[in-house]
Amino acid sequence: MRKNLARVAQRVGWALVVVYGVTLVSFALVHVLPGDPVRLLVGPQASARDVARAREVYGHGGPLGVQYLRFLRRLVHTGAGPTAEARKDLEHRSCAALGPVHFDLGHSFHYRRPVVDLVAAKLPRSLELALAALLVQLTVGLGLGITTAARRGTRWDELGAGLSLLGISAPTFLTGLALQYLLAHRLGLLPYDGIGKTPGEHLRSLVLPALTLGIYGSALYARLVRAELGAALAEDHVRMALAKGASRARALVVHGLRTALVPVTTLAVLDLGALVGGAVVTERLFRWPGMGQMAVESLLNRDGPVIVATVLVASIAVVLSTLLVDLLAPLLDPRIDRDTKNGG
Repeated sequence: MRKNLARVAQRVGWALVVVYGVTLVSFALVHVLPGDPVRLLVGPQASARDVARAREVYGHGGPLGVQYLRFLRRLVHTGAGPTAEARKDLEHRSCAALGPVHFDLGHSFHYRRPVVDLVAAKLPRSLELALAALLVQLTVGLGLGITTAARRGTRWDELGAGLSLLGISAPTFLTGLALQYLLAHRLGLLPYDGIGKTPGEHLRSLVLPALTLGIYGSALYARLVRAELGAALAEDHVRMALAKGASRARALVVHGLRTALVPVTTLAVLDLGALVGGAVVTERLFRWPGMGQMAVESLLNRDGPVIVATVLVASIAVVLSTLLVDLLAPLLDPRIDRDTKNGG
């Protein structure tokens, strides 16, 4: 038990180091890019005093190292409760409070709002799209992978391999445009983009971006499942099940699919982390108001605090998914835990 806790603590420690490194690099890159976002914000006619005041308000005063230390200090701190009065204080104007604990990602130059408010509004949309896309990936990928593995060497296998290759090769923007043309323009079944105004319209608007992301991911799952199940056919317990009269498909699903559980789960969790971080091209194409869409707009507008925040959220999502994989893998396959102990 103590060894397991030590291993978890080590993974968490490394995760924090990675997130810290990402914030350091992104903060430095944003601040060394040409241009002065504060000057753009206050306008060319502003006096030197107004510019200096704006730099102080938005945390751009002093050397770069001082600004970064201020950013880290403000990232998580304590203060008054989550009230409107607390935000009137300049010290807490861009905070989001959870009791006495405050989270502060700065103030957006472009949106003129606290960045934590923007993240709170955009992150659920990205999570919604990520879960929908992952559902498509698993449903289509597992079904196609099992079908091609069960009919290996037949035309079904060749068709599945061709569809998988097409899904992997096609860029997501091309897939999205094709789906828009077919399902929105030609058939009129779904809206082109946006998120809709009613729950029904919202669900219909979710279909196209989820399919766009899902088609690419499902091709990877299909090839992975086909390879894993193909290897499982050579296992003794699967061959025994076939010898006792079990159908090929049943033997693969009941016995062989267990072998593919670890790599499929690993890929699914990692995919979820990457998708939550922001599917930039798809969100931009379908005007889906998530983290990816906000990242593009912040880059175009040189909105440094938002850029750093989107990179930070994406890195945390990927790091958490990787940490979750490390913790789940021994539960799914105890042999991994034994190998780790023997190696360590």
